Parts: sequence; C-alpha cells; structure tokens
Amino acid sequence: MAEVRLFPDRLEPYVELAAYERDLISRFGVGQYGATTSFVGSMRDFNEGDEVAKMFLEHYPGMTEKVLEKLCDQAMADYPILDCLILHRVGDILPNDPIVLVAAWSAHRGAAFDAARFLIEKLKTDAPFWKKESISEGERWVEKNTDG
Repeated sequence: MAEVRLFPDRLEPYVELAAYERDLISRFGVGQYGATTSFVGSMRDFNEGDEVAKMFLEHYPGMTEKVLEKLCDQAMADYPILDCLILHRVGDILPNDPIVLVAAWSAHRGAAFDAARFLIEKLKTDAPFWKKESISEGERWVEKNTDG
C-alpha cells in the first residue's frame, strides 16, 4: 500500500498529502485511521557555518526508490500503521524548498509518530542521496547528514 515517489521538480508536500489521504479513504473507507503524522523537511540556507545558495541532490535511480520502498515495508512490519508515504526531491533545490515528506497513518497517534520518525531517521542514514552545496567559495559535496 505504501507509496514512494521522487520529484525532479518542485514538491508541494501539503497538496500531495491531501491527495494521498483522499485516495487512502477511497481504498480503506472512512474511519479506518485516527492519526496522521507527517514531517516535511526543507532546505536551509546554511550548513557547516557557511551560507548555502542552492543544493543539487543526486540519487541512484532505481536503487533509491528500492531503498525507500524497503523502509516503508519495514515501517509497516514494525509499527501498527495502516499506510505510509515517502516523497523526496532530487536535482536542483533552493533554500526553503521542501525536500522530503514522510507520513504515516494509524489508529492511534503513538504508532503514527513512531513510524514517521523511523522513516525520516532511516531515510537520512540509509537512502542513496548525495548533496552538493553551492557556497561562496564554490561547490562542495556534503560528507554527512546533520543529526536529528
């Protein structure tokens, strides 16, 4: 049931979330979940003490989606959730642009929160994405993600 999609162009997370939730209701019916937890991550204009003008987010086509799908499968197996969603940008990204949306639906809030946190934390460590930042001195590849 879970869905994973990559966006080479602008991601509108709240539009996508509303559309997915409408589809979720059509698939499962009204009243099947009591909690939705979502997280939206956006690009900052700073990192490692430098101003960042833009970022290029590289990925490994095919492999990236498979890793994200496995994360959804793991969340569905480990938490009592009805469904989950991961949407992620790739390509050129500007400050304040949404980069990622993770969401989980469950009967109760605890499972939805736990699953959404699992998804974003594992995505940050396991998914094959590479960030190249444009700073005043030129460009640099980011060696590690920031801690949660």
